[in-house]
Amino acid sequence: MKLVKQIAVVALSALTITSCIKVNTGDEIVNGGGNGTDSTSKVLNGTIDKSMTLTKGTWTLKGYVYVNNGAVLTIEPGTVIKSDVAEKGALIVERGSKLIADGTASAPIVFTSGKPSGERAPGDWGGIILLGKAPTNRPTSPAPIIEGGVNRPYGGTDVNDNSGILRYVRIEFSGIAAEPGSEINGLTLGGVGAGTVIENVQVSYGGDDAFEFFGGTVNCKNLVAFATMDDDYDFDFGYVGKIQFAVSLRDKPADTDQANGIECDNNGSGDLTEPFTRPVLSNLTLIGPYDTTGSSSNHGYSNRWRRATRFVLNNSLLIGHRKAGFSMESSATAQAYKDGLSEFKNNIVAVYAKPYYTAEDKADPASTVFTAAQLKTKAESEGNRTLASRDDVQLTDPFNLNSPNFLPKAGSPALTGASFTGMDSYFTPTTYVGAFGTTNWATGWTSFNPKTNAY
Repeated sequence: MKLVKQIAVVALSALTITSCIKVNTGDEIVNGGGNGTDSTSKVLNGTIDKSMTLTKGTWTLKGYVYVNNGAVLTIEPGTVIKSDVAEKGALIVERGSKLIADGTASAPIVFTSGKPSGERAPGDWGGIILLGKAPTNRPTSPAPIIEGGVNRPYGGTDVNDNSGILRYVRIEFSGIAAEPGSEINGLTLGGVGAGTVIENVQVSYGGDDAFEFFGGTVNCKNLVAFATMDDDYDFDFGYVGKIQFAVSLRDKPADTDQANGIECDNNGSGDLTEPFTRPVLSNLTLIGPYDTTGSSSNHGYSNRWRRATRFVLNNSLLIGHRKAGFSMESSATAQAYKDGLSEFKNNIVAVYAKPYYTAEDKADPASTVFTAAQLKTKAESEGNRTLASRDDVQLTDPFNLNSPNFLPKAGSPALTGASFTGMDSYFTPTTYVGAFGTTNWATGWTSFNPKTNAY
């Protein structure tokens, strides 16, 4: 995510007038909604301002579709939503409305490209945007406008705001650019509250970030980011939620921007506006490209903690990223870590180079607080282990781009070393570090071959 996007989008919002068009649908609508029906096709476009249900089957998402006016869009398990190829789609759920996409392990809900097998690619359509009323660290009046050219506000004061359920959902080939520097992510969460359920969601081949959190308090479990072009997990503008059990695996291509496992900023200017961005994360497995030969030089860091952010990252694996592992870029970020306002504990770091790194930000260098050697000393004093090689982590087959297996082998150092001291009851205690122990929660509902899947 490039924070300059926000400036372009705010300027655009002042010039854009969006008409309200009733949704056109192409099959029976359950519980009302919309005014255009066609028994021969299932098409969504325009605006959904009455609650409705998408029955199981294949639907086409045509252009930007907005859910507003308190409407609830429910999608049945096993449904496939393909984007129209000519009018690339995006689904935007506005403040006060909900998306109930509650799939199952045996019948996940899939949002994907409308192109045929073998032709699908990142950026074939937009993605999903959920906008809620939870706090951010941006002004509330006027409310901030979400990136992506959709001209819709987000954020508010309701910590427990509910934007619905995304469970057992796949999002594939997202990431169109609304204008230069303003792409839609696979799943964009703007001011989404803790009443929302986000569990078992996979984003694959996204043209921008896989998951991006603009403020908010939403908590998540069992996330998968696969072959992302930009960042796998991106946090900004006062996000303070919790995430447990998340994995990312990178392919060789990457965006022209720096592509990282985690990118995190307090805000675009790096000031001390509250609430501070402070994600609380445990049991992540972040995996860079296995082979630097042929992979983009823009593959970056396991962690890129920037611009006065705070964070908690515990019980996790950082494996194989090109530029660095645990990295901090601003003095305010490094000072918060030094003062105990951020945590990095009980992790394993096994990257190509610079497992611990304090970037030389010219305006605000983290190296004035820590040298890389000092950072390593502090990290290793708090339960972190530094391994010489990515293979020393001993996962089963983590770099396989068609059928990865992220479970630790017998004897792997990842099977021990976790601690949940001081972490709240949202987190399920484990003995292992990383996203997986001896059970593979990704079995059945995920797919690592979406380019060739038959939909």
